[in-house]
Parts: sequence; C-alpha cells; structure tokens
Amino acid sequence: MYTLSTEKKVAVLSALVEGNSIRSIERMTGIHRDTICRLLVLAGEHSELLLDRKMRGLKPKNIQCDEIWTFVQKKARSRRFEPGEAGDQWIFVAMDADTKVVLNYEVGKRTRETTGNFLLGLQRTLSNERFQITTDGFHFYRAIQGIFGGQADFAQLVKLFGDFGQHSDAARRYSPPKITEVISRVIDGNPDPDHVSTSFVERQNLTMRMQMRRLTRLTNAFSKKLANLKAACALHFAHYNFCRVHSSLRVTPAMAAGISSRVWELGELIA
Repeated sequence: MYTLSTEKKVAVLSALVEGNSIRSIERMTGIHRDTICRLLVLAGEHSELLLDRKMRGLKPKNIQCDEIWTFVQKKARSRRFEPGEAGDQWIFVAMDADTKVVLNYEVGKRTRETTGNFLLGLQRTLSNERFQITTDGFHFYRAIQGIFGGQADFAQLVKLFGDFGQHSDAARRYSPPKITEVISRVIDGNPDPDHVSTSFVERQNLTMRMQMRRLTRLTNAFSKKLANLKAACALHFAHYNFCRVHSSLRVTPAMAAGISSRVWELGELIA
C-alpha cells in the first residue's frame, strides 16, 4: 500500500466515498482488494482523528439524532450466527439541522452502552449553550436528560406504521409500510414545535446508503469486519463534513458551521 502514489490513493478513496464496492475498485484500478482495505483503515484512522480534533466547541441550535441498521459478516437471524462483532450493527448519527454538519456518530449494538457513548461523544463536541434536540422513540435516548443536565430542550418523534393491507403481495415485500401517525412527545425543557423533526438526519441515512456501498440493501457488498465498517463511517463523515459541497448550502457543512474556511481536498484525509 505504501508504494502507491498519492494519485492512486486519492482515486481509491474517491471511489470509496462515491459508493463503489471494494471488488469493483479492484477491477477499475488494478489494486488488490487487501491493499484497498488497508488504505481504507488508514484513511479511517486519519478521519477519526480529524473529526475528534475539529469537532469541538460547536453551537448548534437544533440537533437531530437517528440510527441506521447494518450488519457485519451475517445477519442476526442467520442460522449460523455467532454472538460477538458479527451480526446487527447500528450507526448512531447526530446532525445540526441548520448547517447539516454531522456532529457525532457511534457504531455498535443498539444498546444502552452504545447510546450512552454516542451521547457522551456528542456532549464533547458542544459548547455550554442551550440547544434543542429531537430523536426517534428509542427509549435509551432518555439518557439525554442526565447527560446534558437541563441544557437541552428534548423532544421525541414517534412514527407509527400500518401494515400493507391488500398490498401485501410479494411485489411489495421490500417497500416500507405507510406511516399512519406521528406522535411528538416533549421529554424535557420547552422545545419549539416547529423544530421537532428528524427529517434532515433521516435524509443523511439515504446519503450513507448511497455513498457507502457496504450499506446498500440487498447486495453482497456488506462489511466482513467491524473495523472496516468503522473506518468506512469515519471516512464518510470526514468527507461529508469537510470535502463535499452541500447542494443547498453551496458550501461544505464544516464551512457552514464555522469550523473550516475552505473546501478540503480528499487527499488531505490521509496526509
């Protein structure tokens, strides 16, 4: 890997952040897939350090949190499933609804421990100013009240889904059910009803599934190692925050949040 030119490395990373699989990049570039994976892990380590250093003292007004499902090696319902790193994994994401910057993320099981680590990581990125936060109905998010100690106006948005009814045929088996009701619950403080929403962070879920091939549904491009999944997430969020110009903002989210004054080059993520 270390004999690769900078141009080759940037070409591999560019393909990764644009949603190509490891084997398709191997076919396009002629670089062995093991080398691509090692470069991914290196870029992920650099990206994680960059995010940890830069995402400090932020002052968001409206934060949205959500989690997205994926798996490593095999799904939990597999007959050959063995507990451990394999199986279902969740990516927790916190986004500033105004600047669209991803404030923090966490990869792990959908447990109290992972949720706590995610919220503590979010706390480290923020200043002491008051903010509003909206999550889905996942019950472990109630830890927000203790972790932020009255600093947050906290609401949960619970979506209720119906069944398919007469459209329960096989042709619709992969379509989402219809939302029948949306319930807004004030948990703490005095959140503004106009900003009780998770729409922007849910749109980030689509961006993740489009830009990280290992998250695309119904393909064989899934994560074989948890370390590779974490590296891909770190690379994605660093690229999203610092390198990718947001279509509606006309600048990168990091620039909109005031933590960067320019668009970063992809190669800087491994410099």
